[in-house]
Amino acid sequence: MTQPSARRLARPWSVWVLAARPPTLPAAIIPVVVGTAAVHGMPRPWSFLAALGASVLIQVGTNYANDLFDFRKGADTAGRLGPPRVTQSGLVSTRQIATATGVAFGLAAVLGLYLVAVSGWIIVAIGALSILCGLAYTGGPWPLGYHGLGELFVFIFFGLVAVIGSAYIQTGDVSSLAVAAAVPVALLVTAILIVNNLRDIDTDRAVGKRTLAVRLGRRLTRLEYAAFLIVAYAVPVALRLAGLIGGWFWLPVFSLPLAIRLIRLVTTTSNPAELNRALKLTGLLHLLFGSLFALSLVL
Repeated sequence: MTQPSARRLARPWSVWVLAARPPTLPAAIIPVVVGTAAVHGMPRPWSFLAALGASVLIQVGTNYANDLFDFRKGADTAGRLGPPRVTQSGLVSTRQIATATGVAFGLAAVLGLYLVAVSGWIIVAIGALSILCGLAYTGGPWPLGYHGLGELFVFIFFGLVAVIGSAYIQTGDVSSLAVAAAVPVALLVTAILIVNNLRDIDTDRAVGKRTLAVRLGRRLTRLEYAAFLIVAYAVPVALRLAGLIGGWFWLPVFSLPLAIRLIRLVTTTSNPAELNRALKLTGLLHLLFGSLFALSLVL
């Protein structure tokens, strides 16, 4: 795997693009879009762009940190089932990936300074906790992802905090609509990690990485995945019944066929190649559902 990857990634920037894991970046974009769509009136465009940039950079920094710390802890081996990791593949050194991690988080902090100026000091707490947890996901003396807390971290920070925080920087307030709109986004972004950890159960167990999937086993992890998708589609209906959303609440249903296909796939296969496909499609589902959901909030 390493040699073909090295030939394919002849340009230095290609290595960093691979390490940033572009397929995961919509998971950082959609929460900001939905949070902004959940506010009334015209949004602040510069605040939106700063929040979007900071969110993407925190995602990239987290991905770089995972690449580094999983390699150091021995979780990334030649038998890894997912896409190649740049540190394990020998494409970059641990020092280089550590520097890149610092740069990504540092740039996110710079954008955060603008958000602090327009939205107050609470943004410092949100940004600092997001970066700290991004590092603690696989790093530090008690990595969250190694103790079954990865899904909780993603649900809170890449779901609830990202959506609610994006709404807050627009209005300086937290509305019930923003809180409720964060739930399906959080569920679907967490579903991406669920299927990732389902795929990696055997390799994670072998190196002592006690993810939630390792703790629950395949059957309960599959049920967890299906439940998260089902509840995500129930939220827009609940919002309509509560009078918090208009008549376009049904727009996310256009992504429902993909969700049904994914539930069938994830609950019936243990094939790593099929689960890799399910992982990519879950990312696509998050993007489609989130885009349609945001549109339903605006209309």
